[in-house]
Amino acid sequence: MAQSMKRPLIVLFGALVCLPALAQQLQDPTRPPSNLTQPDALAGAGSGPVLQSVFISPTHKVAIISDHTVKLGEKFNGATLVKITESEVMLRNGSEFQTLKLFPNIGKRLTPGHNRKNPDNRK
Repeated sequence: MAQSMKRPLIVLFGALVCLPALAQQLQDPTRPPSNLTQPDALAGAGSGPVLQSVFISPTHKVAIISDHTVKLGEKFNGATLVKITESEVMLRNGSEFQTLKLFPNIGKRLTPGHNRKNPDNRK
């Protein structure tokens, strides 16, 4: 009877040992797509700064610009961070302003039926 108990325990132990190896193959579902985290994507089309992330709370507003953490009112490359929203930030360098968008390649466009009186199909 002791022999019959050993076999399931050995199988169970073997399965538990293999679990970490299986977990290493799983990817984080919250991780951004690899094309957004590659150095080419971070560099953007030009050589200017790139807005990577925005953190907004009731007490703090912080932006990640080209791998630098910048708080509202702080300087980044000689420009002052003067505005932070959910999708963009604004830098001021003297009298010049520069807007950095979190998703610069995504734009809004109207669909063909945008002139309807009831856009949400209410009667």
